[in-house]
Amino acid sequence: MIAATPDNSQARRNVIVLVAAQALLGAQMPMMFIVGGLAGQSLASNACLATLPISLIVLGSMMAATPISAIMQRWGRRAGFLVGSGAGAAGGVVGAYGLFLGSFPIFLMGSFLTGIYMSAHGFYRFAAADTASDEFRPKAISYVMAGGLAAAIIGPQIVKLTSQAYVVPFLGTYLAVIAINVIGSALFFFLDIPTPPKPTKDEPKGRTRLELLKTPRIAVAIICAMVSYALMNLVMTSTPLAVVGCGYTEGDAADIVTGHVLAMFIPSFFTGHLIARFGVEKIVALGLVILGGAGLVALNGVELGNFFVSLILLGIGWNFGFIGATSMLADSHEVHERGRMQGLNDLLVFGGVTLASLASGGLMNCSGGSPIEGWTAVNLAMIPLLTLAGGALLWLMLKPAGARVA
Repeated sequence: MIAATPDNSQARRNVIVLVAAQALLGAQMPMMFIVGGLAGQSLASNACLATLPISLIVLGSMMAATPISAIMQRWGRRAGFLVGSGAGAAGGVVGAYGLFLGSFPIFLMGSFLTGIYMSAHGFYRFAAADTASDEFRPKAISYVMAGGLAAAIIGPQIVKLTSQAYVVPFLGTYLAVIAINVIGSALFFFLDIPTPPKPTKDEPKGRTRLELLKTPRIAVAIICAMVSYALMNLVMTSTPLAVVGCGYTEGDAADIVTGHVLAMFIPSFFTGHLIARFGVEKIVALGLVILGGAGLVALNGVELGNFFVSLILLGIGWNFGFIGATSMLADSHEVHERGRMQGLNDLLVFGGVTLASLASGGLMNCSGGSPIEGWTAVNLAMIPLLTLAGGALLWLMLKPAGARVA
């Protein structure tokens, strides 16, 4: 990490900019998750491929993680974030064109470009930590993630206003995405994060990627981040399909996703304080337990109330699990390892999320004869991943403190 200012004044300014970016530019993510599967269902010849647009977004994010991290390491955070918003605008253009032509392959190309934005978006949380002191760092990460609270309201409401604004369904939503990226990119010119200095020959090179992955604390942080994000994506991707498939409306689906995204980010106002008070491992563990509770509620019925409660628990569990894992990772590497570690982390995390989003459509549409059976299969799929993350976290907590970072 870059050296922190003692009074955190620089860090607080950057947090304000990143919160605004999270609120405005981040609004496109719930928009994509609401309409991506529904638009894919209308364009794809095979219902099992309905969530493929979401999968391509996550695949694009996974493949862009290392290049975006390298751009930020060499030219600074601003350059990487501008590349991301440019790709988001391009994704909106190509996605809108695919919808206009009724072409599923072109629509998928737009989704892939949107994934490049999603990758850059994932680095907001790391940028919040760059100029923050050790004490302020978890709070800075938490506050930036809390900016998603506004995104949770803005995004779904834009979908309601735009999804049927044109003869071609969802075309207006993708046009709105273009405007969001063009306007939102201006925020990054107010960001004040120094470009990392170029390493000299006599400076430490840091650990290799393999050595980093062999560090117990880093390995467990990546596993918990991967599982938290993958399970959130697995269930959320299928939710609009399940809600509409069970006889409810697109508006109901948008309201449920709004509740879910609010639950993802409202806890961020105090997650950092909880981590500072109780320790990061306990907060990650609590997140995994709450994710399990979300699955139990979903398996208990398909009333609107079940969807709302399940998705709210899913959001809270993701918040504790993912922010906790991010904080754990941020404390486990040196400044000269930052670009290598953060790029590797997001490559692995979004690789897992890609597999989850691919599995989501197959489980939802092709694992049973009805939407209810598909929704059941999606939620049962949470069990092995929660077992993996819980076991890894317990293993780390039982190790002596010194051995966790060795």
